Amino acid sequence: MRQFVVTASPVRQKTDCAIVGLHEGGGFAGAGALIDAALKGRLTRLLKSGDVRGKAGEMRMVDTDTLPCERVLVVGLGRKAKFGRKQYRKALVAALGAVAKTGAKDAVSYLGEAVEPADDYYDARLAAEALGAALYRVPAIRSSRKQPEPALRAFGFAVRESGQKAQAQRGLEHGQAIAAGAALTRDLANLPANVCTPTYLARQAKDLSRSYPAVRTQVLEERDLKRLKMGSFLSVTNGTEEPAKLIVMRYDGGRTGEAPVALVGKGVTFDSGGISLKQPPGMDEMKFDMTGAASVFGTIKAAAELGLELNLVGIVPACENMPSGRATKPGDIVKSMSGQTIEIINTDAEGRLILCDALTYVRRFKPAVVVDIATLTGACVIALGAHLSAVMSNDDELADEITAAGQRAEDRCWHMPLAEEYHEQLKSNFADFANACGREGGAITAACFLAKFTEGLRWAHLDIAGTAYLTGTHKGSTGRPVPLLMDFLLRRA
Repeated sequence: MRQFVVTASPVRQKTDCAIVGLHEGGGFAGAGALIDAALKGRLTRLLKSGDVRGKAGEMRMVDTDTLPCERVLVVGLGRKAKFGRKQYRKALVAALGAVAKTGAKDAVSYLGEAVEPADDYYDARLAAEALGAALYRVPAIRSSRKQPEPALRAFGFAVRESGQKAQAQRGLEHGQAIAAGAALTRDLANLPANVCTPTYLARQAKDLSRSYPAVRTQVLEERDLKRLKMGSFLSVTNGTEEPAKLIVMRYDGGRTGEAPVALVGKGVTFDSGGISLKQPPGMDEMKFDMTGAASVFGTIKAAAELGLELNLVGIVPACENMPSGRATKPGDIVKSMSGQTIEIINTDAEGRLILCDALTYVRRFKPAVVVDIATLTGACVIALGAHLSAVMSNDDELADEITAAGQRAEDRCWHMPLAEEYHEQLKSNFADFANACGREGGAITAACFLAKFTEGLRWAHLDIAGTAYLTGTHKGSTGRPVPLLMDFLLRRA
């Protein structure tokens, strides 16, 4: 997809479709007003007749006969006082989705002029990300013919002055890379668990290293994990026939010897709950329990696309959690790679069991910071719903850095506590501590468990259980938190 910045007047810019905005209760302004004047008030007549009102989500396509743009898409933006970057992104996704259903081969968006305060870089970056979201197609496995590809091949982002062009172009380039990373994340998460196994993830990691010279991949097999004494990780895989993998991806974009940023992603490709079996309703969605891992893949791809100037390590412990005669049982005690022992209270609290060994393993890379990403707890969904991810950290400055990245990227998270009282809930009569302790404060106590393996590290934990995927009729991966992670990395680079 070719993406470019437009500086020409909307009445002189040749395109198959010009996208203009209309606020509810207002008239046309900016590009919309210029096009309306060139069309001798045709858009205003639509407004006066009530055919368009500017309500959020409203769209009306208008053919033109006298302008270089063949058609104009009028997009409702809602009330001006309530219009921000979140509404801007939603309007763009809807508009570009509508354009993609037409035969238009290119389109130019003038919606950026409606965002206040204006930021050419972020407005353009969000436009490129929205384009990726609008054009994304789930890798469906059907016997019928696949959906035809959209005709749209080029996208323009309009700015008023040539001095704005450089920042906008930079935003488009970054947004395009983020969209590519989010698409990979969504592809991996949306695949069924009988396709996207730990072995499949390992192959995808090797494909990344073949596609990008700056990426190196190493895959550790179960015999390697036994040699490393990853008893906690291996306890989760006891009940499955699928072999576990520890996938290590290194992106070397920074100076030699520079401490890397480490991303650790939970890669449970299917979570039945093990012996602590989940309820059948919604269990099919447990194929999404590897979205933390998928976001690490997507972030590394986006960084490699941009040639980001920093070093990055991605660690993915990948496995299934299944019940069988060999499965780990509630009450069992296992020893982690760190040497600490864990009483298994609930085999469905398995994500923390694989992440703790991965967090111990990541120390060998002497990382500057470590961020783990996981669909870790249903308690996080209860606390924050499907809107914000949770961030917990042993370093408030790092947590603030991640929270600010989420605000800028419109991929928000909320800083939650790691107080001593929550740690006390994990006490065990039989081991160093337990892996679960009931429902109260479940998202926090899960993070407290991980914190026991991060002493001396600058570490943050992202619980994306509510934000990683949608349920119901729109079931599917959202690609989050790739935009947040990339904003975090872009600032550090």
